[in-house]
Amino acid sequence: MKTKYFLILFFFVSLVQAQIPVYYSSIDFNESPETIKSQLATLIETTHTTDLPYTSSQLDTWDAVEQTDEVLSNTDEVYLFYGYDNNDNDTQTDYTRDKDLSCHVSGCSGLWTREHVYARSLATPSLITTEPGSGTDVHNLRACDGDMNSSKGNRLFEDSTGNSHITNSGEWYPGDEWKGDVARIIMYMYLRYPTQCSANNTASSLNTFSTEMPDVFLDWNQQDPVSEVEIQRNDVLEGLQGNRNPFIDNPYLATLIWGGEQAEDTWALLSVQETEKKQIAVYPNPASTTLYISNPTNQKLHTTIYSINGQEIKIPLVNNKLDITKLSGGLYVLWVEYFGGFKHFKFSKI
Repeated sequence: MKTKYFLILFFFVSLVQAQIPVYYSSIDFNESPETIKSQLATLIETTHTTDLPYTSSQLDTWDAVEQTDEVLSNTDEVYLFYGYDNNDNDTQTDYTRDKDLSCHVSGCSGLWTREHVYARSLATPSLITTEPGSGTDVHNLRACDGDMNSSKGNRLFEDSTGNSHITNSGEWYPGDEWKGDVARIIMYMYLRYPTQCSANNTASSLNTFSTEMPDVFLDWNQQDPVSEVEIQRNDVLEGLQGNRNPFIDNPYLATLIWGGEQAEDTWALLSVQETEKKQIAVYPNPASTTLYISNPTNQKLHTTIYSINGQEIKIPLVNNKLDITKLSGGLYVLWVEYFGGFKHFKFSKI
């Protein structure tokens, strides 16, 4: 019976972990925000196995963007970043355009170009396109009308409302539809190239929640959910470059790392874990005589201790305290059962 109970608990944990995509299997989401950020940065660097050339007779960034930004309902066209209207007789505001109308000359009116969302000149050092690298990372490249691209230039991103426009202070608002895309691209670029692509260098914004990530990007990530186009881009780029943008896969990762208003947890798991962490904690670790369980919401708890070999050890929980005096020294796992689920804590007895 004891073995069966242990297996049920093990199955529960395995089932919960299975909700996180395999790409993130190396990440320990129970670690601190700084550690999670570091692990994600390592992941997207080590899986970035292919650097595409900017322009080439072989597969290049033009070819990649034609795939990543392809219109879902018309494979002959691409979406135009910052665009919003195909019917106002103004090509600069076009929302889509034929793939063949790309700009390979100096005059780009009516044609589409490759927009560096993190502007090249704002990076330190600047992003270059003469050789494959940070300046040719397609996670940062979007199809964009030539004139719209020129209007945006290297202006800083700034909050506003409506369609894309130059703000009253002379900065750039990408538009209600595109602001989440911008935020998640900037977050990716900061994680992938942390010393070169500081998020603070590309925004006109306060830093209320994090010194690393401007409020405007945390807000946009929360306000504008991930689109089907972003998902398409992520899937295509994993095939072409090898890596993914974690913040497209789960916008809540930004909340977990940098704070701010809670973005959508598309895995429906991490936000629950974070809430549980805030509600239930076990200390001290290591412990010698008494293990304390913080229980601020005064939930009804049931506890079981398991040795490293899986042996069940019953110790009564009294006033949210466990007397572990009689335990032998070593590593143990404490299972805490409460309304809504289970949680396990590793601890050492000294």
